[in-house]
Amino acid sequence: MSPEIIGLLGIILLLALIALKMPISFAMLFTGLLGFSLLTSWSSAFSMATAEVYSTFSSYSLSVIPMFVWMGFIAYYSGVGTSLYKFAYRLIGHWPGGLAIATQAACAMFGAICGSNTATAATMGAIALPEMKKYRYDDSLSSASVAAGGALGVLIPPSVIFIIYGIASEQSIGKLFTAGIIPGILLTLLYMATIYILVKRNPSLGPAGPRATWSERFESLGNGLFEVIVTFCISIGGLLLGWFTPTEAGAVGAASILVITIVRKRLTLSGFKKSLMDTTRTTAMIMMMVAGATVFGRFMAVSRLPFALANWATELNLPPFGIMIVILLIYFVLGCIIDALALILLTIPIFFPVAVTVLGYDPIWFGVVIVLVVAMGVITPPVGMNVFIIKGVAGDIPTETIFKGIWPFLVALFVCLGILLAFPQIVTFLPDLIY
Repeated sequence: MSPEIIGLLGIILLLALIALKMPISFAMLFTGLLGFSLLTSWSSAFSMATAEVYSTFSSYSLSVIPMFVWMGFIAYYSGVGTSLYKFAYRLIGHWPGGLAIATQAACAMFGAICGSNTATAATMGAIALPEMKKYRYDDSLSSASVAAGGALGVLIPPSVIFIIYGIASEQSIGKLFTAGIIPGILLTLLYMATIYILVKRNPSLGPAGPRATWSERFESLGNGLFEVIVTFCISIGGLLLGWFTPTEAGAVGAASILVITIVRKRLTLSGFKKSLMDTTRTTAMIMMMVAGATVFGRFMAVSRLPFALANWATELNLPPFGIMIVILLIYFVLGCIIDALALILLTIPIFFPVAVTVLGYDPIWFGVVIVLVVAMGVITPPVGMNVFIIKGVAGDIPTETIFKGIWPFLVALFVCLGILLAFPQIVTFLPDLIY
């Protein structure tokens, strides 16, 4: 049996184990260990696995993950998310569909200090859904708008997915963060436009809320938005200016929001403890997935399946753009059944060499486009992680009702993807300017 066939069987085994509800990290670790041993030997497979797992958990570059994750949880438990929504709500809540539009603005601002789509969706769902229910918003629109808005957390820096992509592909995390800013703003505006068009066509979907006075708007401006601006400017601004490495930027950002929320008496001792516990759980999950994916990636390398795929891609009677479309379609389909983080870790060893080395695409642009496609997976069935999070927050809204409202936002995501494909300078402009 050829190494390529063993590699293909390994992918099938991995998908089967995931379907059987085995944790994805252990499924990747087991499949990678078994496949590597079949192609080499058991002793070399165990030596490789132990070395990779140890190097993952002792990696200095990966220590950036708990810092940015902790930033998000501090913001969550200190009530910063609530303040952000209140500010956006008072600013544009009186528009048609204004509460749902304000939710997108709040999700974007919260994503600027969080970096997790699930945390963004959970935070904004708990805050925005009761408000939209009070003003008789359509359940499908309200729930879907929060689920879709949560996806902004993976595109607007800091983003855990960008960090993982940067480490897996050996690209600059600073450049990836910079490249995600304009596409993140673009997607936010497209979401807002989608809600506005839907409500204009059917005003009963989202009645306008009361108009806030300017004094109320200025009052909310300094409550919550202050923490976001200061933290973002210190951590991400310092990273872009070259003052910090990504790891240092994460530590500085976490320290900044911790000090600010304590000084302003927004973070209780109970909230501080909960933020540490949730950060530990999330970081352990991510690190185990990185370790498992690294072992699986070594198996893919010795199976030579990525190289066979690269040769197949070059032999297709398609231009590079056509091959890229095929790759993105594969990502979209896989994103419907595999978690976003796991999908990035699984596929980068396979598709990154094809896209960058064979087709000649910019690795930073490819990373942003892939993260955008992966963001589609968090709101599409059957996995749709954000949808199930919103279902957990709003238990009285059926899952099918949430999925029904997702499709207009999915169209917005495809429009954003089309714009980035047609005009790659939107992604590369800021990194080229700064770096």
